[in-house]
Amino acid sequence: MAVVAEDACVCHFLKYLEHERNASPHTISNYLLDIKQFVGFAWDFEGDDGHQKIRWGDADTFAARRFLVEFQKTGMQPATTGRKLSSLRSFYRFLEREEYIEVNPFGGLRAPKRPRKLPEILSVKEVTRLLEAPADMLKQDKGRMDVDAVREYSVARDTAILEVLYSTGARVSEVVGLEGQDVDLLSSVVKVKGKGMKERLCPLGGPASRALRNLQEKALAGSSDSEAKKRGRRVFLNLRMGPLTTRSVERMFKKYLSFAGLSAGFSPHVLRHSFATHMLDAGADLRTVQELLGHSSMSTTQIYTHISVERLKKVYEEAHPRA
Repeated sequence: MAVVAEDACVCHFLKYLEHERNASPHTISNYLLDIKQFVGFAWDFEGDDGHQKIRWGDADTFAARRFLVEFQKTGMQPATTGRKLSSLRSFYRFLEREEYIEVNPFGGLRAPKRPRKLPEILSVKEVTRLLEAPADMLKQDKGRMDVDAVREYSVARDTAILEVLYSTGARVSEVVGLEGQDVDLLSSVVKVKGKGMKERLCPLGGPASRALRNLQEKALAGSSDSEAKKRGRRVFLNLRMGPLTTRSVERMFKKYLSFAGLSAGFSPHVLRHSFATHMLDAGADLRTVQELLGHSSMSTTQIYTHISVERLKKVYEEAHPRA
């Protein structure tokens, strides 16, 4: 819808998201989609005439509420409706602050309640099976065929990715974004760039450190990069020596889930959930886990305490004779 994409207020807002909020292109795209949907609902524009002007101040609370209700009627999940409310509330708050409008029509609206769903996790034994899957698969291949250096490199890389994901609890996007200077194997820490480009230090466990050292040793032969170039290069590369994408990691993850006999429904994020839950189960305090995960709010981290309690209750019910 050109009338929205070319609107001066929208362009100003998107620049604000990019330059001041450090929002990702994906986040900016979602904001623009939500704004377009609201405009399509609240204004009756004929065709796709970019010369028409949107009078943002004409929308009132009733129009905002009707928009959200209509979305719920179409069967949208409460989380989706809540995201649209958050996007449009932020957009109108920006317009209010920049004095484009006087009142935020989304300001007093509440997001629909959503059922509390505990994230799924893997047990410690299941995590171990998954982390060992690349090496086990390589052993199996060596028994049937010749394995070249490229295959050994990819296995070393995949093992290091899985180990770092579980060792740090980092998001996949944070791990694939690691550069040479972010990894300190002497101190066994990595510097992770999280949401909003906030940086945090994450300790590396012994297996993760060893996997990263092994990856360095298995780096594809023939590289003539200087040390300075290597430090500014991504740690995890594809076989064409380009940056690895989150989508590639997801495909790789599914392959090893299958080999390890685990549900193919899991995403790499399950290692982040498992990391947090296993830390709390072992006695880590909530504040420490919050800092390691990079959560800005303690309430986000608290869901993992509920998982721990549910696990305890399940063990109790299975083990106690009078449960």
